[in-house]
Amino acid sequence: MARAGTAVSRPMTVLRNVFHVPAAPDAVLAHLSEPASYVGLSPLVVEVRDVRREAREIRYVCVERFRFLRVVTYDNLIEVTLRPTGDGIEGEVDSPGGVRMGYRFALAAADGGTEVTDVLDVRATLRPVQRYAARKAREVQLARAKVLTERAPAL
Repeated sequence: MARAGTAVSRPMTVLRNVFHVPAAPDAVLAHLSEPASYVGLSPLVVEVRDVRREAREIRYVCVERFRFLRVVTYDNLIEVTLRPTGDGIEGEVDSPGGVRMGYRFALAAADGGTEVTDVLDVRATLRPVQRYAARKAREVQLARAKVLTERAPAL
């Protein structure tokens, strides 16, 4: 048990992926700034609801759908904060089960398109949950690169 005034240490995994999207940085930024864009951008996200636009950030709820044994589904409601920055997007995800994630998409013009640096820091209170969350986050991160690249002509 932590003493008063001390922080509880959580296991953390940092995941990084750099990829090229054949679309202009402003188009990629506009796409990543819209909560609805995340439906399908993450293979787990099936719905976005309760979007609240505030002065410097957007808050919303994402529905992540997990399938177990191809029969059982579980809808995980996560609180998301999204903040456009000068060169990308950053924010936090608060998920049930003690999972927290910070994320950042840094965007830079490159080769007639955009170089995207996707960085996630995944934290959880329990190591088994941390390992599972980090594995799923990496799967989503790699899938997101593919989907965003495929969406580029429509951006």
